[in-house]
Amino acid sequence: MTRLSLAMIAALGMIASALPLRAGEAERVVSIGGAVTEIVYALGEADRLVARDTTSNYPPEAEALPDVGYIRALSPEGVLSVAPDLILSEEGAGPPEAVELLRSAAIPFAEVPGGFTRAAIGAKIRAVGDALGVPDKAEALAAQVAADLDAALDGVEAGGKRVLFILSMQGGRVMASGRDTAADGIIRLAGAENAVTAFSGYKPMTDEAVTQAAPDVILMMDREGDHAAADAQLLAHPAISTTPAARDRAIVRMDGMFLLGFSVRTPEAVRALARALHAPAAQ
Repeated sequence: MTRLSLAMIAALGMIASALPLRAGEAERVVSIGGAVTEIVYALGEADRLVARDTTSNYPPEAEALPDVGYIRALSPEGVLSVAPDLILSEEGAGPPEAVELLRSAAIPFAEVPGGFTRAAIGAKIRAVGDALGVPDKAEALAAQVAADLDAALDGVEAGGKRVLFILSMQGGRVMASGRDTAADGIIRLAGAENAVTAFSGYKPMTDEAVTQAAPDVILMMDREGDHAAADAQLLAHPAISTTPAARDRAIVRMDGMFLLGFSVRTPEAVRALARALHAPAAQ
């Protein structure tokens, strides 16, 4: 813990102790996690935000807020520098020592549960609403998102597509999604099958394992760049080139937070992914 951190914590801790807040009184909120920030906006409480993390890129106006860093590489000094009276964080923020330091600052720190199911979305919305003191608005929003998701799922065509979600291709190694991930959750909601079930989380795969997975479609996050060149390089990979996805040039790219956020836009993401997976041509 740095001397600067201690000084900031001491100063802000004294302020928090002198002016204790009840639920709903916070007017200077730092939102950490793109899903959380989307919910704050959907609740109509964005005027209370004073900063956000790097993953909070939707809605577009959120990007005008000061950026306190990536959710898993937070700087306590950066978060505390905006003098928040509430830190609203998605589960999994880090590093652990940074979160511990922020929790010790005597500033309310509300952690929003994660999860990659329809129930998890409602739990996130309600947790944000409770932290902001607007539970009625949160209950209404949760009900609306649940109804939208029901409608989206009604339109899903269960075609049995086997989907390989590739997180990265660093060094030519396929870093893929197994079970218990956001990618696994959205693939299943879209009526498809995760091609990788041998492990949980995101892990590198051997070339043999990629071939054996035999995906019909490769799903990736949409990053800036020349997709045609990127796709050609991907399809030329020794293992990927053996798959049905390579044969059909079936590559789907979608915005990462939209696809994996499990927040208020998830019904729309389910529809978009389901359409893309059953499109006749590569995306």
